[in-house]
Amino acid sequence: MRKSNYVLAAGVLAVSLTACSKPAAPETTAAETTAAETTAAETTAAETAGIADGTYTGEGTGKGGKIVVEVTFKDSKIEAIKVLENAETPGFAEAMDTLTEAMITANQVDVDGVSGATLTSNGFTEAVKDALAKSGGTAEQLAATGVTAEKEAREDSYTADVVVVGAGGAGLSAAVTAAEAGAKVIVVEKMMMPGGNTLISGGEMAAPGNWLQAEQGVEDSVDQFYNDILKGGDNENDPELVRVLAENALPAAEWLKDDIQMTFEDYMLFFGGHSVERSLVPLNATGVEMIEKLTAKAESLGVEIHTNTPAKELVQTDGKVTAVKAEYDGKEITYNANKGVILATGGFGSNLEMRIANNPDMNEKILSTNTVGSTGDGITMAEALGAQTVDMQYIQTYPTCDPETGTLLYVGDVRLEGRSILVNLEGKRFVEELERRDVISMAVTQQTGGVSYMFWDEASMEASKVNVKHEKEYNNLIERGILVKADTVEEAAAHFGIDAAELQKTIDKYNEYCEKGKDEEFNKRGELVAFTDGPYYIMKSTPAIHHTMGGLKINTDAQVLTTENEVIPGLYAAGEVTGDIHGTNRLGSDAIADIVVFGRIAGKNAAEGK
Repeated sequence: MRKSNYVLAAGVLAVSLTACSKPAAPETTAAETTAAETTAAETTAAETAGIADGTYTGEGTGKGGKIVVEVTFKDSKIEAIKVLENAETPGFAEAMDTLTEAMITANQVDVDGVSGATLTSNGFTEAVKDALAKSGGTAEQLAATGVTAEKEAREDSYTADVVVVGAGGAGLSAAVTAAEAGAKVIVVEKMMMPGGNTLISGGEMAAPGNWLQAEQGVEDSVDQFYNDILKGGDNENDPELVRVLAENALPAAEWLKDDIQMTFEDYMLFFGGHSVERSLVPLNATGVEMIEKLTAKAESLGVEIHTNTPAKELVQTDGKVTAVKAEYDGKEITYNANKGVILATGGFGSNLEMRIANNPDMNEKILSTNTVGSTGDGITMAEALGAQTVDMQYIQTYPTCDPETGTLLYVGDVRLEGRSILVNLEGKRFVEELERRDVISMAVTQQTGGVSYMFWDEASMEASKVNVKHEKEYNNLIERGILVKADTVEEAAAHFGIDAAELQKTIDKYNEYCEKGKDEEFNKRGELVAFTDGPYYIMKSTPAIHHTMGGLKINTDAQVLTTENEVIPGLYAAGEVTGDIHGTNRLGSDAIADIVVFGRIAGKNAAEGK
C-alpha cells in the first residue's frame, strides 16, 4: 500500500511539473537510471543487512589507561566480549564483567554504566563500540532483546551479631576481627565491590619498630611515632586516641602479615612529616593486596558481604543502635544487629556540598583522589542520632596527583625515596620534598599554574624502580605527556616549557648540597643523593583532595559519642569516618595504621557487645 501511494504521489507531482511554465528537466538515460537504482538498492541492503559474523578488536581509555577488548558477533548478536588488556585497578575492573553481562543480555552497546566506576565503564563501552565500528556494523543493527541481566535476590531483612557498614580496609578489619571472636557478621557496601579508598591507595602502613627497621638498624619507638603524629597534626589531635594508634600500629601490621597473610615488600618509604623511615609497603605498592587478602579471610570465616547496598538509616531501640536500613535495587532491607553496628563508611572527600560547608576553600576547582563512594554517609546517619563531629574543617590534599584526573600518581613515589626534587615552571625548588602534605600542597598552589614538576635521573629510576612497580601507570603518563623521559635536561624541560637554564642551576646547587650532606635551602631530611647522568625524567602534577581528617568523635574503645560526650550504645566507628586522630593534617601511611588499629578495636568490642 505504501508503494502504491508513493507512485500515485509521484504521478501527481509529474503532472504538476509538466503544467508549469519552467523548462522540462533533461531526460535520464537508461544507463543512468539503472546505476541510480543499483546504488539505492545497495544502500537499502546495507541498512537492512546484519552485522558480519566474526571477532573484532576495539580500544578505549579507562581510568588506568588503555582498555582492549575482543568482541564476537554472530547473527547480529553480541555473542562474547573478552578483555584482552586493561590497567584498571582490580575491583574496579570487575565493572567490565558487569557491563559484559549487561551488553550480551540486552544485545546492546549502550547500557547503564556501573556506579562508582564511571571512567572504567566509559572506557570499556568505548572499546566495544570501536570493535563494532570495525565490523562495519552499527548499534542500530543490534536488535534489543528487552531483557536485562538478573540481579542477586535479597530478603527483606537479615540478622547478625555485628553489622558493618562499609567494606574498605577499616570495615573488613573490623569484620574479620569480630568473626574471629565468634560473631556472625554481615557487611553492607554501597559500591559494587569491596575496597573503598584503601583499594586505590598505595597501602603503605606506618609501624614503629617493625621488622625492616630492625634489619636495617633504624632506631624508632612508639613514643617517637606518637610525637610525630601529634606534631604532624599541629597538636589538634586527641592524645588518647593517638596513643592507642601508636601503641597498636606494629601489632596491627604483624596481624596483617601473620594472620591475614599479607605480603609486604622488602623496603620502606619515608613519608613527609615522619622523623624516620618506618612505612611498610604492601605487595606491588598498592592497597589491592590488603583488600584482596582481607576479603578472602572474611569470606573464609563466613562473613557475608552485600555489595551495591547503600546504608540509609541507623535504627535505635531503647537508645541502642540495633539495625541498619539499607537499599538494594530500589528495595529497602533491614539489617538487624544483635550486638552492634560498626560504621566504616570513609570520609567525605567526594561530597562537594559537605566539603564546601566545612571548608569553602575545598571547592569544585579542586580534583579528588577519592572514590565516588566517599560522601560522608556514616557521618550523616550518626549525626541524626545526636553523634558529635570534630575537625570537619580539616581537609587534606595530596601534593602530587594527576593534573587531569586527580588520581594518585604512584610513579611519584620516587619522591618518598628521597630521589627527586620539586621545581616550578621557572625551574626553581620551592619547598622541602619530604615536608608534610599540606605544606607541600599549599606551596604548589602558589606556583605558576598551580602545578609542580618532579625531576629525577636514571640512577634514581633504577633505584626506585617506579617504572617497573607501576609500569601501566608509567606508560600511560608517558603516552599522555604528563611524564617525559629525555636524554638531556634541556630536552626534558622543553617538553613543559620549563626554564632549562634555571633548572640546570637548581640541579647543580642541589648536587652541591648532596656533597656537603646538608640541604642549605630547605633542610631536606633523609639521605641526599646527587643527580648524575641521563636519561632524565620530569612529571607534572597538582594537589587533589585526599583525606578528610574530620568525622565522628569516638573514644578509645571505638564507641561513637554524642555531643554531650556520652556513648551511643551499640554504635562503633573506625577509619576515615572518625575524627580527632590526625588533627589538622594526616601524615602519609598513618591512615592504614589507623583503619586497622581502630577497625580491630571496633570489631572486638562489637562482638563482645561492650
